[in-house]
Amino acid sequence: MTHSLSHGKLWGLRRMADANGRYKMLAVDQRPPIKNPIAKFHGTPEAPYKDVTQFKLMLLEELQASSTAMLLDPHFALPKGMRMIDPTNGLIVTLEDSLFEESDGGRVSAEIDNWSVEKIKRVGGDAVKVLAWYRPDASPQVCQAQKDFTKRIGDACARFDIPFLFELLVYPLSHDAHQTKDYVEMQGKDSAHVLESVAEFAHADYGVDVFKLESPVSAAVAAGNGSMGSDAIQALFDEMGRLSARPWVMLSAGADKAAFTNILDHAYKAGASGYLAGRAIWLDAFGAFPDWDAVRAGLQADAVPYMKSINELTDAHALPWFDHDRFGGTTGPDFAIDDDDAGFRNTYAGF
Repeated sequence: MTHSLSHGKLWGLRRMADANGRYKMLAVDQRPPIKNPIAKFHGTPEAPYKDVTQFKLMLLEELQASSTAMLLDPHFALPKGMRMIDPTNGLIVTLEDSLFEESDGGRVSAEIDNWSVEKIKRVGGDAVKVLAWYRPDASPQVCQAQKDFTKRIGDACARFDIPFLFELLVYPLSHDAHQTKDYVEMQGKDSAHVLESVAEFAHADYGVDVFKLESPVSAAVAAGNGSMGSDAIQALFDEMGRLSARPWVMLSAGADKAAFTNILDHAYKAGASGYLAGRAIWLDAFGAFPDWDAVRAGLQADAVPYMKSINELTDAHALPWFDHDRFGGTTGPDFAIDDDDAGFRNTYAGF
């Protein structure tokens, strides 16, 4: 089935990509992965706002030239970075709170307080990004809460005509080993949980326009460290791409550079349209904190060349988003959009 696009969603999908329809997007919205090391250094419960902001602004300064879009948070990166964002880059803004409710039944997500799809649209965002923790074997109540959360945001994105970029992450339930609340890849994750989660949220009811997905196998397994062969690993990526039923990009989940490159190689063979990643790109340089000169030098000497390498991989092998089967597998941005005739002004819905 070929889908048409509304004008607002079409514009946002184009703004996030390069001219050839491939996504090379940098995540600067992380909160705990940046705040926690800074707070630990200072020996304080909360990281100083100035330090968190300084690092995020440095990421903008050094890495946005290598990106097609930037993912910013409304706490630190967006208010302080708006004046320095390259206007030729897409602007994605995060909506989910980094804090979540956890019980024996699983995790429940929520929006950032006093923040909304409408505000992201008003501030000039080209897309709304939301992360939802999901385990298909969590309690029925938790699963339903996560489904309701996602659908609520999807409905708002449709109302305000802005793309919905949806990130899924599996996580340990209370009875699992390797307990952690950190934003890292779950050790020992079940590939079936990843695939079942994608299948659920691919339903039209949720209104997802682009998936941001984790590897269906651990970064170590994707690199060939295990009993699973390359063909079997690729089959899981292929199935994830099939289930997504729309453009999708890869997240790094804290994988190192070599591991993330391996993951991208599998993903692009399965039809991914690019990446939206952060720590795989900048975490090594961040390790020099609080030496800001060393952090900047690390970004220049390490992160920039790495982005160049994965951008070249993306150019060579990623599927342009508009060539996805969802849009009829066109060659170039030649697909149906809603109400593209003389009556457009009368039929286009207002807020």
